Amino acid sequence: MKFIPNLLTLLNLLCGCLAIAFLLTEGMVLVSTDQGTLFFDLPASIGMASVFIGVAAVLDFFDGRLARLLKADSAMGIQLDSLADVVTFGVAPGMILFSFFRLGWSTEQTAMDASVLNLLPAFLIPLAAAWRLARFNITPPKLDHFEGVPSPMVGLTVASFPLAYWMEGRSWLVRWLQEPWFLYLISFILSAAMVVRLPMMNIKMHSFGWKENQARYLFLGIGVGLTFWMRWSAALPIFATYVLVSLFFQKRIR
Repeated sequence: MKFIPNLLTLLNLLCGCLAIAFLLTEGMVLVSTDQGTLFFDLPASIGMASVFIGVAAVLDFFDGRLARLLKADSAMGIQLDSLADVVTFGVAPGMILFSFFRLGWSTEQTAMDASVLNLLPAFLIPLAAAWRLARFNITPPKLDHFEGVPSPMVGLTVASFPLAYWMEGRSWLVRWLQEPWFLYLISFILSAAMVVRLPMMNIKMHSFGWKENQARYLFLGIGVGLTFWMRWSAALPIFATYVLVSLFFQKRIR
C-alpha cells in the first residue's frame, strides 16, 4: 500500500506529459471567416491540456495526504513530487503561454519578421517553478504558509486560459490573451509570484474556527463568488485575491 502515493505522483507527471503532447500536436490552425478572410487560431482541442493539468492538481492534492495517512513519507517521495510538479505546473503551463504568444504575434503586422526571442518569456514560468520547488525541498516545512505562491496555483491559473478562450466568447480575458504585451505582463507576474519570499497562506485548514481561518474563509468566499460571476475568466482575479489576502493577513498566517 505504501507505493500508492508515489504512484499518484507518477500519474501527476503523466498528466503533465499528456498536456504537453496535446499542445505540441495541435498547434495553430488556419481558419476562414464567412467573408473568406484567413487568420490563425488555436484549436479548441488544446483545452485537453487544461483538463490534464486539472486532473494532475487533484492527484497532487491527494498524494501527500495519502503518504501521511499510510505513513509512507519518504525523501524519495518529496523529490519525486517536486520533479512531477516542475513538468505539470511549470513546463506544461509554459507551453500554454507559448501557444498564446504565437497566436498574439500572428495578428501583428510584423508577424513574419518576429524573432523567436519574442516567445521566450513564456518559459519564465517553468524556470520560476523549478527554482521555487528546489528551494522548497531544502527549506524546513512551514505548516501555515508558503514562501511565494505554490506552483500548482500558478499552473491552474494558466491552465484556465484555453478554457476561457474557447468557452467565454467575448470575455475581456479572451481579447487580452491575443495581446503580446498582456502575455508578457502575465508571464512576469506569475513567475515573480512563485519566487518571492513573501509569506502566502496555506489554504489547508487544521480547524474550522473563524479566528485562525479568517484569511482562508475570506479568500474562499471571494473565490466562489468570482467563479459564479466570471466562470473560466475568474482564474486571474482569484489568483490576485489570493495574493492580496495573503499580504493583508501576513502577520496572522506566519
